[in-house]
Amino acid sequence: MNPAEGDSAAPWTKPSSTRTPEWRKRMRVVAGALALVPGVLYLGQVVSVVDLGLAQRLGLQENPERVDPLFTRLEVWTARWDLVWLWTLPVAGVLMIGDHGWWPFVALIGGSAGVDTGGRELAKWLGLRGHGVGIGGPSDRRIFVGGLLVIGIIGLLVGLTGFVEAV
Repeated sequence: MNPAEGDSAAPWTKPSSTRTPEWRKRMRVVAGALALVPGVLYLGQVVSVVDLGLAQRLGLQENPERVDPLFTRLEVWTARWDLVWLWTLPVAGVLMIGDHGWWPFVALIGGSAGVDTGGRELAKWLGLRGHGVGIGGPSDRRIFVGGLLVIGIIGLLVGLTGFVEAV
């Protein structure tokens, strides 16, 4: 990496495999694979934005008979926001698995998206429930909370993996 030695490329343009211990490579690949999981959520949000009725019939959105219309409306707007923000997590996963030179920085951004999505949605859900807004049946709630915790944990893992490599 010393220009005098004939290698003038910046360290962030080289694959991390040229400077990373084996355990960190494995951590990168595992975190990258996990980061692809929310990509399914992203596709579900695309369906929710394009056709809410179809998303409800497919079980991607809550049954309108079991939830307050306010909750349904919030979910539609959340899906729109997720289209803007949530794509960064699966993209980070692809870059991590492919060992692209930018993966640590994209992992920090994508990990933030996962933590934000999990935490923000859980806070919204708890706030609505605390005010008596109908948010679905017990099985809907278990799936919702479990999914948000998984996304938040994946985001945290991806972000920390990017941070460990970036510093």
